[in-house]
Amino acid sequence: MTTIGFIGSGQIGGTVARLSVAAGHRVVLSNSRGPDTLQDLAAELGPQARAATAAEAAVAGELVVVSVPVLAFGRLPAGPWAGRVVMDTCNYYPQRDGQIAELDSGKLTSSELLARDLPGAAVVKVFNNIFYKHLESLARPAGGLGRSFLPIAGDDAAAKAAVTAFLGSIGYGAVDDGLLTDSWRQEPGTPVYGPPYGPFGNPAGTPASADTIRAALAEAAR
Repeated sequence: MTTIGFIGSGQIGGTVARLSVAAGHRVVLSNSRGPDTLQDLAAELGPQARAATAAEAAVAGELVVVSVPVLAFGRLPAGPWAGRVVMDTCNYYPQRDGQIAELDSGKLTSSELLARDLPGAAVVKVFNNIFYKHLESLARPAGGLGRSFLPIAGDDAAAKAAVTAFLGSIGYGAVDDGLLTDSWRQEPGTPVYGPPYGPFGNPAGTPASADTIRAALAEAAR
């Protein structure tokens, strides 16, 4: 059993939390509005879940999920982040986040920007390319038919191994997308962002094999 801290508990964060509890993990939920606004979700998830502040969730989590708008990176807890594995589900949307020159130019990926704001953390990009309803519906046991895969990117091999193991526990396989600088291949507008899992209008989704995800990543172009 692992404790997963959540900074952001919306559509993706909340779905990962549900899958985590179903897999036997503990979860510590937080958002920008305070623990009181998460009591219903914590109660729904049961005794393995509790609501907390973002700082408390960051400290409590053996793994930490960051699921916030990119414009909120600068407001994340100060730490301590050294040695912590952070799963980055975030996507840069200029229409929401405003124009960020380093991202617009391709100098940095949004995950590299997050890593810069969380000194010492081992950031792994994951969960950002799949619709939250598909994330919930496509989870399958290890070895089962129709198991879907998610791309992951990161600079720390041990962190990627930890995230791969966590994905396995909640019903997904992992495809290595390289380093954080390569994570643009799974960002909005790329072939792996959404379509491999079926249209948004079909909440059941379509299983996406490892080969399907690898092919979609290979098609990405800037």
